[in-house]
Amino acid sequence: MKQAQMSLGAFLMSSGHHLAAWRHPRAWSGGGLDFQHFKKLTVSAERGKFDAIFFADNLALMGSPELGQYTTAGDVFDPLVLLSGLAAVTERIGLVSTVSTSYNEPYLLARKFASLDHLSGGRSGWNLVTSATDLEALNFGREQHFEHGDRYARAEEFIDVVTGLWDSYEDEAFVRDKASGVFFQPDKLHVLNHKGEHYRVRGPLNIPRTPQGYPVLIQAGSSEPGKALAARTAEVVFTAQQTLGNAQAFYADVKGRLAGYGRRPDQLKIMPGISPVIGRTQAEAEDKYQQLQDLVEPRVGLGLLAGMAGGFDLSGYDLDGPLPELPLSNSMQSRQALFIDLARRENLSIRQLYLKIAGARGHHTVIGTPKTIADTLEQWFVEQAADGFNIMPPFLPEGLDDFVEGVVPLLQQRGLFRQEYSGTTLREHLGLERPGNRYTR
Repeated sequence: MKQAQMSLGAFLMSSGHHLAAWRHPRAWSGGGLDFQHFKKLTVSAERGKFDAIFFADNLALMGSPELGQYTTAGDVFDPLVLLSGLAAVTERIGLVSTVSTSYNEPYLLARKFASLDHLSGGRSGWNLVTSATDLEALNFGREQHFEHGDRYARAEEFIDVVTGLWDSYEDEAFVRDKASGVFFQPDKLHVLNHKGEHYRVRGPLNIPRTPQGYPVLIQAGSSEPGKALAARTAEVVFTAQQTLGNAQAFYADVKGRLAGYGRRPDQLKIMPGISPVIGRTQAEAEDKYQQLQDLVEPRVGLGLLAGMAGGFDLSGYDLDGPLPELPLSNSMQSRQALFIDLARRENLSIRQLYLKIAGARGHHTVIGTPKTIADTLEQWFVEQAADGFNIMPPFLPEGLDDFVEGVVPLLQQRGLFRQEYSGTTLREHLGLERPGNRYTR
């Protein structure tokens, strides 16, 4: 029996994931709008045989302008535009972008991802989020963000509309017959005519069905509505888990929901975020991490906590005192629960908490040699805490190169990761089936 192999995504940010990444002497602080920087990173990830690169997104300048002056939040590409460029300079690696259902229209999103899938020869993936803050709402004519339950209800309908639009044409609809003058067969065109509670969309799309049938569907929410949506619709779940036990519990929970929707466990990949700080020795790795920690501006650390607490202002509290009781956030509920649990479990002060999550915003940070990192990934993979990982380099480009050159060969030697790509599409990399068209199943 062939040994199971893990999936790997490279979660890329301009200078890296650590809160102070851009200040590190070996980080590229101008990476946010440097296409050549992202090209080199993506080529490096493809050299390491990663399944995909991934970009997050926000539809606002996150934090106040006063706080933003200390961060790279105002220096980012629209990820779909960036991925279109990267599609032209790569051959195999998947191309995944976050796009919000709260502040987009289904038709536009379906058309853009279909375009990216055609441009890349079947390598696109959509990470569905529902947005998190009032800052985004203010850019779209709203005073406040949608309530948590309401935005997930909208997302449920949104994804049904998008997949319906991706089925607008059957696979063999476009014959392009010059002799007869027939470009596509009209009996293989299907008009959606969706009329729902939140959306009215006639369709069809004006682009053929994509090489993958659908771009890969990814979901990142870990709240109850998020897990329910993922169990029904997602093919990959990105999640933040601090401990092996919590990751195993999440894995069992989400996988256990699939049967209720007529799905098998292998139809969904669960990929926690891991931020590896890699050194030739343990001491070197710890020194590298401490150098980053020493660069964290306290106002930025507090701003990170406030963002995860739904905007709750912690500036009036003693930084070296305990985290106060917080009201339930309307935005990042699962992430808020994660850092409150972390603070209580480890008895952390406010300052200790923001430093603890400065490396990866609540994702698991592993500090050590390539062997240490590989051992951790193997344990989580073998012990059913993960099907793969979203790798979050602390600073770039060094952090990704360290992983590709040091950790990937160890995983390959252990038979846990591919030596070469065997397919050309993101679905093939992930071992996911190509969905049939609903009109011809």
